[in-house]
Amino acid sequence: MMRPIRRRRIVEGMAAATIVATLLDTAAFAQTGKRLGTVGMIKPTRRPGSLEELVPFLPPGVGMIPVYLDFTRGTLDEFSAAMAAYEKDVALLADQRCDLIHAEGAPPFMVQGYKREGEIVNGWEKKYKTPIFTSSQNQINALHALGVKRFVGATYFPPDQNRVYAKYFTDAGFTVLSMDGIDAPFDQVQNVPSSRIAAYIKSNVAKQTGVEAIYMLGSGWRVIDIIEPLEKELGIPVVHPVIARAWEIQKRLHLHQPIAGYGRLLAQLP
Repeated sequence: MMRPIRRRRIVEGMAAATIVATLLDTAAFAQTGKRLGTVGMIKPTRRPGSLEELVPFLPPGVGMIPVYLDFTRGTLDEFSAAMAAYEKDVALLADQRCDLIHAEGAPPFMVQGYKREGEIVNGWEKKYKTPIFTSSQNQINALHALGVKRFVGATYFPPDQNRVYAKYFTDAGFTVLSMDGIDAPFDQVQNVPSSRIAAYIKSNVAKQTGVEAIYMLGSGWRVIDIIEPLEKELGIPVVHPVIARAWEIQKRLHLHQPIAGYGRLLAQLP
């Protein structure tokens, strides 16, 4: 009985993604009269928020084709087993002739390890002949662009996972001063008030010295509104998944549309 249900969910998800992509693509083309590029996006969960947050940070003319996986538990074993599912969607999006594919969801790639992640992505790029980057690679690129080597990390995952994520960045050459998770269920983190998350981050930063940036792991929480205030109060940049995503998509498509009010990365486009 489970197979027909799962099949129906997949079909429904693909249909919804097609509708969203068509609407985004049509609106972008109508505003500019030209296509600036098409980005295939593999989203790890079906929770709303991150896609609509991204749209205002990209110039009109950037088309997006989102497809969705269905992570529900947010556990190490669920993340570790996800590469085959990601590759199926990479193949689907490459077949749609996307100019760029973004495999979202940092944890599934972080658990592979920094070196292995690079091998996987390089293999997909050669096989499917399309530029590809993951969320974790994107966030490393953003930290490098900001000149950051030492940072405080904030997540919504438990300690055993945070140790894995901290090791990923350590292997990439960073000093992780802390990588702690706020206490919230994986499927409810989008409901945590941003004010509570801001207070949590400020408390963690205050415990460290020599902090050069704040790194926020995960697109699940709705915290766009606290990025600029945190940067102004603490005097250090914030690397947030949605903002970093917009920055790298612009960079890879050779676009330049700075947007103020959401942190240094998007305002300066380093």
